[in-house]
Amino acid sequence: MLRHGLGHGLTFADGQDQWQNGRPAAAGFDAGHEHFWLPELHRRRGLLIRASGRGTVAEAEACFANALAAAREREMRSLELRAAMSLAELWSGRGERARAHDLLVPIYGWFTEGFDTPDLIEAKELLDELSASGS
Repeated sequence: MLRHGLGHGLTFADGQDQWQNGRPAAAGFDAGHEHFWLPELHRRRGLLIRASGRGTVAEAEACFANALAAAREREMRSLELRAAMSLAELWSGRGERARAHDLLVPIYGWFTEGFDTPDLIEAKELLDELSASGS
C-alpha cells in the first residue's frame, strides 16, 4: 500500500537511476538545497523502488531508514513524519504492524497543531489502521 508521495516521486531518466551513492545526480542541484531536501529525496527514492519494482524491499527500506536518519539529524519533524510513515507502511505490509505502530506513535505525538494538514491526517489514518489490527 503506497499512499503518499508517488505523484511527486523522482523519475528515472533514460532508464537510468538518477542516484549515485545516495545523492541525486541531477544537474543544477546545489549543495544548499540538497542539505535541506536530502531526507525527502531518500524517501522518494524508496517510494520509486517500491512502485517500479526496480529494486528490492530491503533497498526501499534502507532508503526510508536513511530518510528518517537525515530528517532526525536536521531536526526536520515534518520530513521525519513522512519518512516514518513510509517505513511504517513497508513494515505493516510485511506483517510488522506493532513495529510500525511503535515507530509512528512518538513522532505523531510531537505535533501540537496542524492536524488538518495532509501529512498529519494520513499519519492519523495509518495509526488508526495499525491500532485496529491489534498492534
